[in-house]
Amino acid sequence: MTIIYALIMFCILVLVHEGGHFLAAKAVGVKVNEFAVGMGPVLLKKIKGETQYSVRLFPIGGFCAMEGEDEDSDDERSFGKRPLWAKAIIIVAGAFMNLILAIIVLAGIVLYIGMPTTTIDGFSDVSPAKEAGLLSGDKIVSIQQQEIKSWNDITEAISEQQGEKVTIAVNRDGQNLNYTMSLIEEEGTGRKIVGILPEVSRNPLEALVKGAESTWIMTVKMVEVIGQLITGEVSTKELTGPIGITVAVSDSVKYGFIYVANLAALISLNLAIVNMLPFPALDGGRLVFLIIRKVTGKTITDDIEAKIHFVGIMLLFALMIYVTWQDIGRFVLN
Repeated sequence: MTIIYALIMFCILVLVHEGGHFLAAKAVGVKVNEFAVGMGPVLLKKIKGETQYSVRLFPIGGFCAMEGEDEDSDDERSFGKRPLWAKAIIIVAGAFMNLILAIIVLAGIVLYIGMPTTTIDGFSDVSPAKEAGLLSGDKIVSIQQQEIKSWNDITEAISEQQGEKVTIAVNRDGQNLNYTMSLIEEEGTGRKIVGILPEVSRNPLEALVKGAESTWIMTVKMVEVIGQLITGEVSTKELTGPIGITVAVSDSVKYGFIYVANLAALISLNLAIVNMLPFPALDGGRLVFLIIRKVTGKTITDDIEAKIHFVGIMLLFALMIYVTWQDIGRFVLN
């Protein structure tokens, strides 16, 4: 079942990517010969208009085959005859869709869990705040005269207190009130608390903003890791492939769908970033060649570019074999 879950997740993520290329191609008038779910021999197919839609044997992604994408074509609606801006949109669209999916998934997680606000919803079993007179519905406006704008501000302000007491200002029915209470230590963590529970907000717009913020944070971290791989600060032994992803899916399933969704967002964002790297055969490499050929004219022919991309594909296959062998040693033989 874990393998099935991993395949389903991977297929969805790749289909979203290829779907981006497909929609962009249709939007700028490029002829799409086939849009396929899976790889290998065709199991089912249906021709609608000029495009063949197919389901193939091996559930390992899919593809969007455009007219004149990797070969010369006299068709006026071929990829090669489109202007630079149209080609660039098609190339970038796949990664863009993976990026959007990551944002939406993370926003959905936030919406499901809810975002803690600065309004008190209740109290823990042992609560100095309740004993001091705070009530459910009170909105915390400051702690030790430090302005409060979010729940994180509250937890940070309380945990940073050096004394044994803290003064919290709340707004109750339009009136600001001050309460002084003792600090206690949370069992397990030892951090200082006052025993309050936040009211949770489920605002779709705020969730979308939070999803975008989380995606940005993940993007920065991924780019940093890629840079460290290039400089050698991080070893290639840390890379993982399909087997490692399957193990990660298995671990996520044990903890619930929130963890699975978060992993899906992480992998989707990873696909977006890696695909835009300026390496032959990747979308980023194709974009670089697009710009180079626009500047140099016919210095680089379709045949030369195709050969360079083929070398890139072979190198990527070699990398995949390498990380898969590592995964076998880590997860299968151990």
